Amino acid sequence: MRGNRRSGTKPEIAMRSALHAAGYRFRKDYPLDLGSVRPRPDIVFTKPKVAVFVDGCYWHSCPEHGTQPKSNADYWRPKLARNVERDREHDAALREAGWTVVRIWEHVPVVEAVDVVSRAVSRE
Repeated sequence: MRGNRRSGTKPEIAMRSALHAAGYRFRKDYPLDLGSVRPRPDIVFTKPKVAVFVDGCYWHSCPEHGTQPKSNADYWRPKLARNVERDREHDAALREAGWTVVRIWEHVPVVEAVDVVSRAVSRE
């Protein structure tokens, strides 16, 4: 599991590059202390309070592209289910603290993803 990055994945880098080219400035992999929960969104816009997560299809169980593990399923199924559960907990805690949460699947084209984030940032 060492090869699996928490931060700096290809979809995340593509998203950051496109946002930066569009003129946005943000923090990356920025820890937020919300008391009992400490999420680390991939991209954070601090002033408008927008947290962006770029989720991998496998690790976050994408309904379109996520696959169920065939080998060592007794380990992986609960782990993937816990990832989804943790995502929901982080979303709820961030919203309760006044943040806008944007979750982008890795398979979403970068242009569409930038548009979604742009609308969220300008809304605030």
